[in-house]
Amino acid sequence: MAAPPATSSAAANSSCARLPSAPLRRAPAAVSFPARSRPAGLAAHAGPSRRLDVSAAAASGHQKLMGSLTSNEGLRFGVVVARFNEVVTNLLLQGALETFERYSVKAENITVVSVPGSFEVPITAQKLGKSGKFDAILCIGAVIRGDTTHYDAVANSAASGVLNAGLSAGTPCIFGVLTCEDMDQALNRAGGKAGNKGAEAALTAIEMASLFRHHLG
Repeated sequence: MAAPPATSSAAANSSCARLPSAPLRRAPAAVSFPARSRPAGLAAHAGPSRRLDVSAAAASGHQKLMGSLTSNEGLRFGVVVARFNEVVTNLLLQGALETFERYSVKAENITVVSVPGSFEVPITAQKLGKSGKFDAILCIGAVIRGDTTHYDAVANSAASGVLNAGLSAGTPCIFGVLTCEDMDQALNRAGGKAGNKGAEAALTAIEMASLFRHHLG
């Protein structure tokens, strides 16, 4: 059987030479833009430095106004307490009065006003606030959910009412009304394992009264 004719290397080279060569792509030239300097104000607030701590604020001349729990000489407080769910509100009142005593608020500077229920608390707080006789009003009540929607109406009215009382009177009105699902929750927050919310509200009243008397008055 005859072998196929050998292809000379010259012929192979000549056929390769006939192939068109692909044009080479040139890499795009790098374009540079002139760097812009950031405005000093933006640079100062960039990144983590945007958050200024208290010491930095003081060093830069900013004032920090804050009420005190010890500068309470002569501060006067009104306490509006609802009688409804009295087993709870009495404990809240007790916690508040003990806290006032612990922080050296004199008994003669505390006026306690009793009202039928939490719904009546805001209007009474507003009246006391507008009298000009008190530095802060502490509002105490307990609203516990029942089988009807009465709970929602009273709880919402008490919360918004106390807020509006403070805004209209220009006197801090502190919300110390419990809104709980059941009696166990309420008792736990009236001296039980969750603390006493009446005592906590009294602390807030002292601080806010001090802030308004010494800094915002």
